[in-house]
Amino acid sequence: MWRAIGPPSPGAPSTENGKSVHWKLGADKEVWVWVMGEHHLDKPYDVLCNEIIAERARLKEEQQAEELRKSHTEEFTNSLKTKSPYQDLQTPDNQQTKNICKKLAEKEDLGQESSPAPTLEEDKIQSPSSSSRNIQQMLADSINRMKAYGFHQKKESMKKKQDEEINEIDEERTKQICKSWKEDSEWQASLRKSKAADEKRRSLAKQAREDYKRLSLGAQKGRGGERLQSPLHAPQKPKRPPLPPKPQFLNPGAYPPKPLRNQGVARMVSSSAQEDIIRWFKEEQLPLRAGYQKTSDTIAPWFHGILTLKNANELLLSTGVPGSFLIRVSERIKGYALSYLSEDGCKHFLIDASADSYSFLGVDQLQHATLADLVEYHKEEPITSLGKELLLYPCGQQNQLPDYLELFE
Repeated sequence: MWRAIGPPSPGAPSTENGKSVHWKLGADKEVWVWVMGEHHLDKPYDVLCNEIIAERARLKEEQQAEELRKSHTEEFTNSLKTKSPYQDLQTPDNQQTKNICKKLAEKEDLGQESSPAPTLEEDKIQSPSSSSRNIQQMLADSINRMKAYGFHQKKESMKKKQDEEINEIDEERTKQICKSWKEDSEWQASLRKSKAADEKRRSLAKQAREDYKRLSLGAQKGRGGERLQSPLHAPQKPKRPPLPPKPQFLNPGAYPPKPLRNQGVARMVSSSAQEDIIRWFKEEQLPLRAGYQKTSDTIAPWFHGILTLKNANELLLSTGVPGSFLIRVSERIKGYALSYLSEDGCKHFLIDASADSYSFLGVDQLQHATLADLVEYHKEEPITSLGKELLLYPCGQQNQLPDYLELFE
């Protein structure tokens, strides 16, 4: 993982077209890495998704409201073209006009009978036809004003009602769109996948940074003179030291001088494979002081012989203390397995012993000169950054006869 985000070599050649890549460095002179969601100012993923959904719903609701307004405007315009209200305003009601004219004529007849004959000048000034026209014009103007006012009021009320209906429709559609998007199964599945991928990327980036810092600090300190080797710069195999003396058991008085092999341990491999593993241990691992304590010729309390996975789990669970561990000879390969009891249960890590050093299987793992060095190192440094496995309490033998006797006979 660090190779994907780590800094390039300082002498990286430029391409033919003159382009090159420069890594941005932080205050600690390391490559600057930003993971979405880790900064205290970053919005959570759920909040970002809800904001995007609300914005999409608002835009869609505005578009639909605009289309609805256009359709109402066109309908209203068409209705005005079909029947214009001003046609009725221009001419008054004919029946009304006839009635008014009839009343005026009757009044004029009565006036002529009671009054003397008018002079020529009075005839010129007052004529029935001109007075009737003036009255008709006044009536027509009054009717026009009344109809115009009524039409204006009707238009305003209709427009207000349409706006209220449009607003209600917009709000209802916005709620329906948000609800349908949130309840959509495909959207929910996509959201879950996005969250899982984001969480995975975040954890991988965090683990890569922690592993790089841990390995860098371990390489600088050296762990008190411990020989740490890089897989890329491993020296040549040193000469094997002479065979160590017979092991001094933790409780030498409790064992007979020539004990028999432990027959109570169940085995899942054939006798030939088991004999090959025992021969490999005696010929290749004893010269490297495998299983011994670092500063004495005593067998380490955490060392066990050929144990099955089931037996290792039973030993660890019998302690009931998280942080308990043991190292056992693998029953399947020429190597070792570290069994660890965490709060979540038992974990098992394979130890590569193919070279004259010991390291966990994986990429860019630290190599240790002895098993004791590996144990001492991981008493302070966790095996994995996610699990935080520290080797705190060695799990020793529980039977009277230790399970590693056949390895040292």
